[in-house]
Amino acid sequence: MGARTLLFVLHREQSVSLRELCRLGRLSPAFAAELIDEGIIEPSNPEDDPLRWRFPMAAVERARIAVQLAQDLGVNTPGAALAVDLLERLRAMEARMRSLERQLFAGE
Repeated sequence: MGARTLLFVLHREQSVSLRELCRLGRLSPAFAAELIDEGIIEPSNPEDDPLRWRFPMAAVERARIAVQLAQDLGVNTPGAALAVDLLERLRAMEARMRSLERQLFAGE
């Protein structure tokens, strides 16, 4: 019998620990600290001990993007922060535009 793969389905409303964030985001704890310092990712409970921090699932995606920018393009952490924020704004505007288009064309 072959190796078994365990699959977890994570919901957008779920949160993850710092360790899980590093594993899912494919980043080192040191780089995670840089991302937190730069405001790219933020724990939902920053007043707690860092070992108890929880991060929203959106932080995993933001961390992955930052890692990719750093590894593939050599973007520094402040540059990654700017790029991640701009990408999120662009996605939000595109979603809003699709919604408005649906409303516009639904009336025809």
